[in-house]
Amino acid sequence: MLGGIALLGWHHARQREEAAPSLPSSDPLAMIRVTPSMRATQWYFMIVTVLFAAQVLLGIVTAHYAVEGQGLYGLPMAEYFPYAVTRTWHTQLAVLWIATAWLATGLYVAPMLGGREPKLQAAGVWFLLVSLVVIVAGSFAGEWLAINRMIGDPVRNFWFGHQGYEYVDLGRFWQIYLFVGLLLWVALVLRGLKPALADRQSRSLLFLVVVATVAIGLLFGAGLLYGRNTHISIMEYWRWWVVHLWVEGVFEVFATAIVSALLVRMGLVRTSVATTSVLVATIIFLGGGVLGTFHHLYWSGTPVGVLALGSVFSALEVVPLVVVGFEAYSRAKHEGLFDWQTAYRWPFMFFGAVLVWNLIGAGLFGFLINPPLALYYMQGLNTTPTHGHAALFGVYGMLGLGLMLFCMRGLTDVTRWSERLLATSFWCLNIGLAMMVFLSLLPQGLYQAYFSFTRDYAYARSAEIIHGPVMQALVWARVPGDVVFAVGVLAFAAFVVKAFTATRGARAVAGNYVPT
Repeated sequence: MLGGIALLGWHHARQREEAAPSLPSSDPLAMIRVTPSMRATQWYFMIVTVLFAAQVLLGIVTAHYAVEGQGLYGLPMAEYFPYAVTRTWHTQLAVLWIATAWLATGLYVAPMLGGREPKLQAAGVWFLLVSLVVIVAGSFAGEWLAINRMIGDPVRNFWFGHQGYEYVDLGRFWQIYLFVGLLLWVALVLRGLKPALADRQSRSLLFLVVVATVAIGLLFGAGLLYGRNTHISIMEYWRWWVVHLWVEGVFEVFATAIVSALLVRMGLVRTSVATTSVLVATIIFLGGGVLGTFHHLYWSGTPVGVLALGSVFSALEVVPLVVVGFEAYSRAKHEGLFDWQTAYRWPFMFFGAVLVWNLIGAGLFGFLINPPLALYYMQGLNTTPTHGHAALFGVYGMLGLGLMLFCMRGLTDVTRWSERLLATSFWCLNIGLAMMVFLSLLPQGLYQAYFSFTRDYAYARSAEIIHGPVMQALVWARVPGDVVFAVGVLAFAAFVVKAFTATRGARAVAGNYVPT
């Protein structure tokens, strides 16, 4: 892992030194007109904000069940929303809001890079938005009904209720609906990018964006390759294709490619440098991400040798997103040279946070539990949610918020942005996440690991340990971090609402607002 990062860093720095472009004196995106389909993405970002807030609220309720059992400060929450419901929704919403932010970015950026609005593009964007709302509402209702035993038929439960597999909990009908929606998203993005592919100078970089876009649509379909009666070993194999290669994999390549394409368009990076960086990141992903999937298959009968191979190569997965961090750092060195750069400060601040959490959450905490020997003792302990929270939100969530802010720069009046709300949100989200991880989740995991090493795995997960005084105290130690993090979420939600409402009644031209 360290060697891969060092190699990529050396290559990236060398390219920077040899081909540093001169910065434009004015915003290259200032006069790009926001098309109807681009403007429609603001509703995607509003939904992202709602799903983000709901996911955090459900996380607080789920964590509190660990100390109160069946209630929330005396309220009989579990009678209506038992632990299985809140945890299912919490994990599903994490994937849904992050994926929605990234997909909306693709819909916004495609016509911008393509230079024109394809026919019926806006209609397709709106149809996809409605489908997203239907899928979320329908799948969540089905999961609630299934867990509360209101769907008696197991076949109907599989299709419309709860499949029972984490991260692909939604019924098979909703899963197919979402897959069709992703294919529609691929078509919409490719239609928007098509005119830009005629430009030979940037064709190679955009081709990588196209490849990543198609991969996002197709790889989700791996979750359809098992059925209701498929053996759990085979099911687990395809499930991790979705979780690992779709959520954690091709989205990395897509994000790296789309950020690089935007920086090229802004004149901050030369096309040749960006293309090489994205290509190297893609090669590393294919070499590390695909083989790295094997470390998830510990309980599926995978040979120890294959597990070892997967654990080693999975460490390379943090490397592609280092490109995003380098871009943020390189851009920060030139910050303040021109007034137009202030509009991009906060998107790149979030990109910079990705670099930190990528190395800590995905790298350090991921490799802490990935090797076969560690997995034997630590799989399923609180060391797993330590890695999950720090990596999923710290890396993919932060990147999603950064991409969202980049798009909002063209959808809203940047001069009316609340710096106070953004600063509060950024620092509270990062500090709150760090407090949550280092004061509660990591100590819980290490405490359990001690008993797993010295006694046995079952005892480390037993009620005697989980509901013992030490673990209970460590769960309560999560409250300060949760509070700080919640403040960050509320500040971000307030910023989004204020930014969009402040520009109502104005016609958007990216970076400029002309009253209608």
